[in-house]
Order: sequence, then C-alpha cells, then structure tokens
Amino acid sequence: MKHLEGNLQPEQIERIKQMEQHLDHASQVVMRLSVALNEFAAIQNALRQLSDYYGSDAWKQDFAADEAGLLPKDLKRGVLSEDVVWNLLENIRDLKDRMAEIVTVIKSDKQE
Repeated sequence: MKHLEGNLQPEQIERIKQMEQHLDHASQVVMRLSVALNEFAAIQNALRQLSDYYGSDAWKQDFAADEAGLLPKDLKRGVLSEDVVWNLLENIRDLKDRMAEIVTVIKSDKQE
C-alpha cells in the first residue's frame, strides 16, 4: 500500500463520497427488500387459498350469485373478477422468475 504523504487527492474524496452514497442507498434498498420478502413469505398460505379458490366450483357458485344479483350491493367482490385474480397470479409468477434470475446472477458473481 502506498504511503500517503501530504493531502488526500480530490478524486479520493469524491470516490469516498460516491461509495458512501452507494452504501447508504444499497442499505436502504436491502432493508426494504427484506421487509417485503418477509411480508411475501407470510402471505403464501393466503395466496395458495386464493389460487385454489380461483376457478373452483365455489368460485363459480359465488360468481353466479353475483351475476344473479344475490350478493349485497356494498360487498367488495374484486375476487370475482377473473382479470384481477389472474393478473395478481401472473404478477407473482413474473416476480418468482425475476427473483430466480437475480439469484442466478448473484451466484454467478460469487464464483468469479
């Protein structure tokens, strides 16, 4: 390591500032990701139930009751919209693919 004589060079100060910004930003992102992953892990049972319900006989009965006007008017029923549930499940599949790709890149970086 080169012995430092005199003052630090301006590029060293700038490099340290930039790396500090990277550290701060990465720390915040990793913390948010950790919280989001914990929340995502916690809803897996609910997602399985929703996926099982979607398109099941029970869903079809509920859908038919809605179409017949038998459900209360103020009942929230987004779950009976085929597009809303389908889009959520597709988004989850996409997220899983993205997470797998990220893990592959991370593992690849470690091996180099």
